[in-house]
Amino acid sequence: MNYTASPQRYQDMEYRRCGKSGLKLPALSLGLWHNFGGIDNFENARTILKLAFDNGVTHIDLANNYGPPAGSAEETFGQVFQKDLKPYRDELVITTKAGYYMWEGPYGEWGSKKYLVSSLDQSLKRMGLDYVDIFYHHRPDPETPLEETMSALDLIVRQGKALYVGISNYSAADTEKAAKILKELGTPCIIHQAKYSMFDRWVEGGLLDVLEANGVGCVAFSPLAQGLLSNKYIKGIPADSRAASGRGNGAIEENRITEENVNKVIKLNDLAVKRGQNLAQMALSWILKDPRITSVILGVSKPQQLTDSLQCLKNTSFDEAELQEINSILA
Repeated sequence: MNYTASPQRYQDMEYRRCGKSGLKLPALSLGLWHNFGGIDNFENARTILKLAFDNGVTHIDLANNYGPPAGSAEETFGQVFQKDLKPYRDELVITTKAGYYMWEGPYGEWGSKKYLVSSLDQSLKRMGLDYVDIFYHHRPDPETPLEETMSALDLIVRQGKALYVGISNYSAADTEKAAKILKELGTPCIIHQAKYSMFDRWVEGGLLDVLEANGVGCVAFSPLAQGLLSNKYIKGIPADSRAASGRGNGAIEENRITEENVNKVIKLNDLAVKRGQNLAQMALSWILKDPRITSVILGVSKPQQLTDSLQCLKNTSFDEAELQEINSILA
């Protein structure tokens, strides 16, 4: 049976402007870092992607190395796109990245023009797309001049292979430099994708200020600290969790599930309940309270997790007492 998107798909989603660009992103985006690879259940992945779009999640976040195996998340997305989402291409913001290891030899990772252009060509083939909406440099390269990496992003836009460009995992200082180079080239950096959660607040140490000053949006990934900020670990490590499986580089480090952290999670959960939310919903709302945040990327393995996360949008404001309580719990 052919898929028809829900006519109510834009009813409950909030859309936020991406920096000073014309692009708006949904407050919640779907990340395909895990659970969409070649080793995962295709029909489950397909169900989640369609459910996301039915709820106004128009932004699908990928990278060349997502899987496992690397490349397979893009292939999975490509199949779902062909089967279900192709008629809605102009409503979707599809992103990918390059920067991590993909193939043998000196041109298979980092930030050279050779690697970035080749990698995006491969990504477009895997997904069956003519272009992506945003192409990111996935991590800074200490050896390639920043001018070369940024000029590659500029070239890719001029070639029509991406509409916009962004960076990920860059420090505040390097972000400032990258944004300046791209602005001079005439292809502004519109987005920075950074790790951000209640347990990992490095972006507050200058990066968010740099982004605001340069009109660059921010997309947060790992907002639940790989599941630590959910009810999952309150009673220890469940057998079906990523921590137990140790699967891939996104598995939570077992040493983070300490008695101290679990105690913090229990206290945060108590506050969430008072707010009428569960802990995961509050953790998402807490990031979205900052107007400098354009979107938060959800990583889900089951449709129900997506439906549950979407409920966070009902309450993204915090009073001063709540914020102080959160800071004292995390101190």
